[in-house]
Amino acid sequence: MSLDAEVAALLGALNTGFPKVETMTGAQARATVRARLQLPAEPEPVGGLVEAAVPGPAGEIPVRIYRPASTSDVALPVVVFAHGGGFVFCDLDTHDGFCRAMSNGTGAVVVSVDYRLAPESPWPAAAEDVYAVLGWVHRGAAALGVDPDRIAVAGDSAGGNLAAVTALLTRDRGGPALAAQALLYPVIAADFDTESYRAYGEGYFNTRAAMQWYWDQYVPVADREHPYASPIRAQLAGLAPAVVLTAGFDPLCSEGDAYAEALAAEGVPVTHRRYDGAIHGFATIGALTIARRAQKQLWADLSELLGGAER
Repeated sequence: MSLDAEVAALLGALNTGFPKVETMTGAQARATVRARLQLPAEPEPVGGLVEAAVPGPAGEIPVRIYRPASTSDVALPVVVFAHGGGFVFCDLDTHDGFCRAMSNGTGAVVVSVDYRLAPESPWPAAAEDVYAVLGWVHRGAAALGVDPDRIAVAGDSAGGNLAAVTALLTRDRGGPALAAQALLYPVIAADFDTESYRAYGEGYFNTRAAMQWYWDQYVPVADREHPYASPIRAQLAGLAPAVVLTAGFDPLCSEGDAYAEALAAEGVPVTHRRYDGAIHGFATIGALTIARRAQKQLWADLSELLGGAER
């Protein structure tokens, strides 16, 4: 297995350019990452974009709602999306381009969730916010122009954890039924000694030290075996069909692979896409050919589970 050539060419800049968050407070890390954000001058056009505030367990939750450029009057499928960022940083803006592409690529409405961040709001605040937005989308489906029977949750990295946990929450609480869950290189367990951590925990952008710090910010040690913190510890039968994307040179690869296998073992329909030459976070780096390929495949996989733009 070898690194994708474009990824290899970019890796040095990624390694040196990303802050050593483990040396910072949560607020410092958030400000540093935010300062590095460069938004495109001309973002990908979508059919509609509105912002709203959703009632949540601790106040209003900001959301950004994207409608696909090619749309119709029929009720569309909808994806509730949780951004990555180690539970500590990133927001609606950091993943705006990805959500635009997802909406256009799947023909679905995308609802991006600006959930509460750690350490100010520790576990399970973020997951409860995403679950609250899922309920809001389901209850307001008619007003949103979406089909309440074609709802998915999705997320990357820490957001992949939140999407997986939301799928557990809605099953366990009798909430809205999901048509799909899409988990991109998800955070699944607080185990920093897996095969991929040992092989790729240093030098491949996302580090073991950073991941340990993210967990320290979000989940107290005593709670880390709880299935709503580490979904690999959950009973998985009866969950929504899953699309799991993993990257070969990602320290999180082993846990993502294991989660896909565990879901399948419990009878959950699973589509597992592993990109051996990729690193953590690659799918949102649109300049990479492998990222564009992964996005195109993800949109197709999600569209199939959601039944397409029209039904």
